[in-house]
Amino acid sequence: MTGRSNIVSSSSFSFSSSSNSSSNSSSGQATGQASTKQTFIDADGNKTVKTSNQTLGQPAVHETRQFDSQGHALGDNDSSRRIEDVSDEQAKNDKLYEERLEDEYAKREGGA
Repeated sequence: MTGRSNIVSSSSFSFSSSSNSSSNSSSGQATGQASTKQTFIDADGNKTVKTSNQTLGQPAVHETRQFDSQGHALGDNDSSRRIEDVSDEQAKNDKLYEERLEDEYAKREGGA
């Protein structure tokens, strides 16, 4: 298991970040999990906490929660929770990149 933490602060805001990851393959099957947590505090004391969790082979889960300076939750926190399949988005971006690369090669060879 690995972990890392960063804290930055000034007179107008505060920021902290931590990340953890773990893996296990003793059963012959690879397993793993990664998580990050970022906390932002603005000059008024309002706090935003962003977390991301992902288990190997599963989509990442991102959550953003906001609190006022008294620590009370703001808004509907369930609506900010989403599951994102980054493999579909990456495949789309890869295809777009390949198409642009092919167009560029065609231009250089005088074909387009």
